[in-house]
Amino acid sequence: MAPERERTPAGATASTRARARLDQPRPPRRRLLPEWDPEAFGRLSERIARFLGTGRFIVWMTVVIIVWVLWNVFAPGDLKFDHYPFIFLTLMLSLQASYAAPLILLAQNRQDDRDRVNLEQDRKQNERSIADTEYLTREIAALRIGLGEVATRDWIRSELQDLMKELEERQDGHGHGHGVFPAERPERSPRRDVEDH
Repeated sequence: MAPERERTPAGATASTRARARLDQPRPPRRRLLPEWDPEAFGRLSERIARFLGTGRFIVWMTVVIIVWVLWNVFAPGDLKFDHYPFIFLTLMLSLQASYAAPLILLAQNRQDDRDRVNLEQDRKQNERSIADTEYLTREIAALRIGLGEVATRDWIRSELQDLMKELEERQDGHGHGHGVFPAERPERSPRRDVEDH
């Protein structure tokens, strides 16, 4: 008998590569850039955009600009940091606007995404409501058809009244002393019972 040889996997890379386990998560890769949570950044941008759209922000920005201008006009010369054309103030306002516009756009995009999801949910809810309404309409129609074959209270009452009239007419034809249901019957004589046999 020939000795058994060890089986080696086909291909050169199969024996050198480590197998990845599917039941365990991969270890995180190291990145050079810092990681940030887009949801947290989006929430922060929405809070900033909401603040930028309030009257409080406009009042505070107006107060800061007035104080800035008054300080740089009336303060002693060595304490002024932005002289008359207020170049530094213009630069700060441009910087604030250049950051505010993208933050507002980001907040609007997030709101549009939420609106789209809400509209999709509303559309599905409307479809379910329409389907339920159609089902209930069919069920009510089936009940109406079924009720058409069922005796109603008014119909039974009218039938009973007709029967009562008919019984009264029969009683009137055979004797006047008794009502529809006589309380006492005349007793039959025993001789008559014998004759009946």
